[in-house]
Amino acid sequence: MLKKSLLKNQQAFAQTLASFNPEMQVEDVGRILSVTGPIAQANGLASIGIEELVQCDDGTLGMVASLGAETTGIILFGQTKGVRAGMEIKGLKRLVDVGVGPSLIGRVFTAAGLPLDDKGPLGEKERRVIEHPAPAIMERDPVISPLETGIKVVDTMIPIGKGQRELILGDRQTGKTAIALDAICNQGGKNVICIYTAIGQRESAIARVLHELQENGAFEYTLVLVAGGEDGPGLQFITPYAATAIGEYFMEQGQDVLIVYDDLTRHARCYRELSLLLERPPGREAYPGDIFYIHSRLLERSTHLSQELGGGSLTALPIIETEEQNLSSFIPTNLISITDGQIYLSPQLFSKGMLPAVDVGKSVSRVGGKAQKQSFRDLIGELKLSYSQFEELETFARFATRLDDETRKSLERGRRLREVLRQKRYHPRQDFEQIIIMLSLIHGLFDTFDPEQVGQTEEKICAMLDSHLASICADIRDGKKLTKVMQDEILHECRHILAVDPKSEH
Repeated sequence: MLKKSLLKNQQAFAQTLASFNPEMQVEDVGRILSVTGPIAQANGLASIGIEELVQCDDGTLGMVASLGAETTGIILFGQTKGVRAGMEIKGLKRLVDVGVGPSLIGRVFTAAGLPLDDKGPLGEKERRVIEHPAPAIMERDPVISPLETGIKVVDTMIPIGKGQRELILGDRQTGKTAIALDAICNQGGKNVICIYTAIGQRESAIARVLHELQENGAFEYTLVLVAGGEDGPGLQFITPYAATAIGEYFMEQGQDVLIVYDDLTRHARCYRELSLLLERPPGREAYPGDIFYIHSRLLERSTHLSQELGGGSLTALPIIETEEQNLSSFIPTNLISITDGQIYLSPQLFSKGMLPAVDVGKSVSRVGGKAQKQSFRDLIGELKLSYSQFEELETFARFATRLDDETRKSLERGRRLREVLRQKRYHPRQDFEQIIIMLSLIHGLFDTFDPEQVGQTEEKICAMLDSHLASICADIRDGKKLTKVMQDEILHECRHILAVDPKSEH
């Protein structure tokens, strides 16, 4: 009897095994228990994993964020008004991903693949997971090429290299986005693909950015990912990772990429909201314990790949907002420790009309100096230190009744340097223009001019370069050393152009 039973079971198992189809899809289906803002709790979904994509009955997409003993926490993307308790939800058997490809250049879209520019479908033919491990140390090469922003104070004193992570920070309305947009607009014709990421901004602010990029012809090599303030924290959270995945696609094709995250303060706040709703324990300033990790795993993906992997680079310009110039608050200190330097914008300089309002003393580039062209390194040297000393000296000179000649001369030279560093938006200076202007300043050619006339004097010098110093400009552009002979020729031509005393014209 027992033998017959065993034989029957074996036959049944053989029939089941014969009918098994390995390509058969088994859906992972659950049911929503509750919805709290952008967070849904569901049961079922027995084989789901972290960061997998799920879809509700009404089409709303989400990402698995936590796995409990009986429930699954899900971050919902976009508007969640149609999602309610009792609704069926199913896993899509893939991690959260984004479309990538050359067709995205010149487009404005969301991380969910929704185009926002009325130009039809995006046309991407490949998808890439938004969370990707950062390249290993052996897969990276040193940062050796400069990323030219066209901004004099940045390129001379706080240089950025291709593959670097340079933080831009400052209080509200100090010109942080302006620095990043100037850097993007200066990449025209330099074979650099730019990605601008708007996180949690107002529609009017995003529209203004798009208009400025369009006016300066930057859409020929730029794509824009948008997660507005009305899109919800779920979409805002994944947008910088999606933008990085797109940048990595181009980097792995051997291209140079510049990516701007505007801004990561809002990104941190939306992650704090999501974490609190997921009932994760809060830490300092109510941020979750892994707030450092979410930004480090994002920015560590920026690098310069080795030549064996194509030699492409991904340069990151994350932007964050400080409150009352407090650089030691939680999020700024986190990001300062992750990045390779910072550009700090001072509200005092901004209020005085010193634009861009870069505080040279509090700004630093820990990598870019090695990528700076030889002519910059030879000439600039201690210029940043002397400028910082001038600012300190100017403060103390307000209380002094008498100044010696050397101090007075240093103050006058510093004031002219400050005027040289003043620059209008979308008026970039090429590398050879910056070198020749700084050489003229260092050798005292600006000393006979009033500080208010420095801008006009600078324009006179730049206007004659193509006709008088074309070969030297080409050598500087090619990265050649600035020899004594070249310096003498530059100074001779500049003295000739500036022979007229401007004071006699007024």
